[in-house]
Amino acid sequence: MTDDEGAGVRRSLMALTGVVALGLAGCGGGKSAQLSEGDVAGLPVTHFESGLKPNAPEPDLDVTNVSDEEADRLAVATIADVQDYWSATMPSSFDLEFEPVESLLSYDSDGENQENGCGDTRRNANAFYCSRDDSVAWDRGVLLPTMMDQFGPLSVVTVLAHEFGHAVQYRLGDKAGISRNTPTIVKEQQADCFAGGYYRWVAESKSKYFDVSTSDGLNSALSSLFLVRDSAGTSATDRSAHGTGFDRTYAFQIGFEDGPQECAAMTMENIQPRLTERPFDSGDRDGDIDVDAEAIDLLKDSLDAAFSGAGAQGPEIVDDGGSCPAGPSTPPASYCADDNTVSIDLDELAELGRPVDQKGEFTGSGSGGHGDFAAFAEVASRYALGIQKGVGASLDNANAGLRTACLVGAWAAVAASPGQEMRLSAGDLDEAISDLLRPDSLVAADVAGKPAASGFNRVEAMRTGYLEGSGPCSTQYG
Repeated sequence: MTDDEGAGVRRSLMALTGVVALGLAGCGGGKSAQLSEGDVAGLPVTHFESGLKPNAPEPDLDVTNVSDEEADRLAVATIADVQDYWSATMPSSFDLEFEPVESLLSYDSDGENQENGCGDTRRNANAFYCSRDDSVAWDRGVLLPTMMDQFGPLSVVTVLAHEFGHAVQYRLGDKAGISRNTPTIVKEQQADCFAGGYYRWVAESKSKYFDVSTSDGLNSALSSLFLVRDSAGTSATDRSAHGTGFDRTYAFQIGFEDGPQECAAMTMENIQPRLTERPFDSGDRDGDIDVDAEAIDLLKDSLDAAFSGAGAQGPEIVDDGGSCPAGPSTPPASYCADDNTVSIDLDELAELGRPVDQKGEFTGSGSGGHGDFAAFAEVASRYALGIQKGVGASLDNANAGLRTACLVGAWAAVAASPGQEMRLSAGDLDEAISDLLRPDSLVAADVAGKPAASGFNRVEAMRTGYLEGSGPCSTQYG
């Protein structure tokens, strides 16, 4: 976030004082929800080990330079599985017969050089589709093991399902609106979306090769996409733009919920209004401010203004350890219902809010935090519980965490509007996504600190509030 005023921030999506009024005015603890903790886009929340099935068949694929390493076993199984998916899906969704890719290449970017239609592989820690020879290639030596160390076997599945999405674009052509002039961000959003459609198929138990739970399994997939997001400050018009973590997870979720036809319909015109990727504003060099007492005062002012239409007294924020003398405690920030305060541990929040070390994050050796907005979002979530209590909403039912995340998103949209003393900076929403995908995140947690089981639902709830305002926070998460 930044604490200086300036122009050029993304447009506000709703009026300042009305952001919460519509959503909470009629929100009661017993109201049923359209979406709930108990489902993920209509599928049950499931908990089991995700990855390659023990009885998966041996793929019948010709792969150049393939090894017997785990990364290659996962990669080859993924390609076989994704081709099964598209063999069934392309005729039914696009009235086209699917044709497998012409060639597959495994390589070690630190090892002996290999070549395909797009050139040499030496020092190219990457996975990619090459349209010049209709091939898919992946680095089994550096990229895939690094991702596996961070997020497990499904990270391989995610990255290759995305790359195969580009092969699908090549086959769909006009049916996906792809031409030489199509902006990179559109191609990348479509590919993320196609990967989400494939994951839905796996989650519905249609895969011969993989199992994926709708809790930890989908969390791993979303975290893998988030890991390879663009750096904060990248413009969506950049020729190499792939999207923020917020944008990439959104596209994946569209594919998972709505299917590949919705993915192919993505154009710059219809994705531009929701894209969050933008350069830093003038004078905002890195997007982070210190999480200190002055920043907390600014945060309190921002929250009071955004929630002023709710008809409830906002809680005070006090730095007295992050716990409640009576009632549930969720340090580093707790909502204390007995005296309507948010107790914080400022030192712990400052540690959480240290700037992100994106390079170190990728290798697992980073010494950075989750960014200032992650810390502010945790405090905002506890503040939002106080507003919910003030209007009679339950703080500990199954949907309380999702409703809270939605309200944090609605506040974030207000903080993105012009003229705010504390306002969103490029990269802040990604810091919130990073926090939401942590197992101990408070942003989508109830008053006792229990987060919604599915990271998919957590991310969707916050994004819903950000893009649609507070109305759906009660109608969908009552």
